[in-house]
Amino acid sequence: MSPDRPVGDRFRRFRERLAAEGPHRLGGPGGHTGHGAKVTPTPDPARGAGGGWPGANGGPVPAGPDGGSRATAFDPGPARTDAGAGQAGLAPYPPRDVEPAGRPRRRGGRGGEQLNVPPATFTSYYGRPILKAPVWKWDIAAYLFTGGLAAGSSLLAAGGQLTGRPALRRAGRVTSLAAVSASAYFLVNDLGKPSRFHHMLRVAKLTSPMSMGTWILTAFGPAAGVAAVAEAAPWLPERGLLGLGRRLLPPAGNAAGLVAAVTAPALATYTGVLLADTAVPAWHEAYPELPTIFAGSALASGAGVGLLAAPPAQAGPARRFAVAGAALELWGSHRVENRLGLLSEPYAAGTAGRLLRAGRALTAAGVAGALVGRRSRVLSALSGGALLAASVCTRFGIFHGGVASAKDPKYTVVPQRERAQRRESPGPDISGPGAGPNGG
Repeated sequence: MSPDRPVGDRFRRFRERLAAEGPHRLGGPGGHTGHGAKVTPTPDPARGAGGGWPGANGGPVPAGPDGGSRATAFDPGPARTDAGAGQAGLAPYPPRDVEPAGRPRRRGGRGGEQLNVPPATFTSYYGRPILKAPVWKWDIAAYLFTGGLAAGSSLLAAGGQLTGRPALRRAGRVTSLAAVSASAYFLVNDLGKPSRFHHMLRVAKLTSPMSMGTWILTAFGPAAGVAAVAEAAPWLPERGLLGLGRRLLPPAGNAAGLVAAVTAPALATYTGVLLADTAVPAWHEAYPELPTIFAGSALASGAGVGLLAAPPAQAGPARRFAVAGAALELWGSHRVENRLGLLSEPYAAGTAGRLLRAGRALTAAGVAGALVGRRSRVLSALSGGALLAASVCTRFGIFHGGVASAKDPKYTVVPQRERAQRRESPGPDISGPGAGPNGG
């Protein structure tokens, strides 16, 4: 190093000072205290007279003779232990569990102030729904209604057939064929291609409501068609090939009508099972009530056909159907709007709420008119129209309620969190006297 450089001059003066004054002036005897010049520490009242750490009883621990604090070194020496530090006149290490006096405690550290984080409020990702709302349009809601109407009408026709009421039987069979044809049209229109309905017949899966519904509709449709065509037998000539058809169609129609009646309950209720099998919250949570509502709606709509088309003298089964269907439908609707908690809101608000309230009012009016107007053809017809309109409102109301619940994220997240909290909550304490199998 060149002697005329400032750094060299400073280092040379430091060496001269170190040789003249000794190492104890720079931090303790034999201690290596790091780089640069060291100064004598200033006494700290909190650390005692010599700047030491407080003792176990709160008093200061004596420091070294020069008033310096304990020095640390990387090389072995007498100050590496407390005993050696005492011999060298240095303060011992402070205890590990003693905080240095005068040092503030940090927030969040051990023994410090605990920070409470408020629970997060769910808002969803940019307000987007968690579930994808059903892409079904009004034709699926119409499919729900026409399927129930076909089932209820076939049951009404079977009742007229077994009790000798030809007007009631005829009205039920013709309406059943028309309704199941419309139902097939709405379903194929939603599928987009008729071949897709055919492709679903390749598999029969008992655990799939869609697969079972396809086979139910396939079995019901031809039976309802044969029963309806049999009503045209009196119009055929008595002789020739058509005369043979005139003689064979009535018994074939009776058998087909009974087959359709046997299949009708499954046709009326499978659509409720189909909706409940989806992930739509309001439909999925109402799985016990939807089949009951749809069964009652089917009976009420079939009763409406009988009250419209049959004379009052033959409308006895239709009136009984109206009472039974209204009881099932009103009970199911009441349960859906009161049992589901938060998921009852979609059925009570908006379009769904208005439709379901209108359906209940029309059902009550139709049943009352059917019971009061036993001898009035006009009042029976008005009651039948009210029951049909009530069935339409009920099916469309259930449909819109489910779609609304899928669009709002809270109907998906809040019930899931409530179920998780119920699973995590401790169960009832069953310990104690009498808890064991022997009462001990």
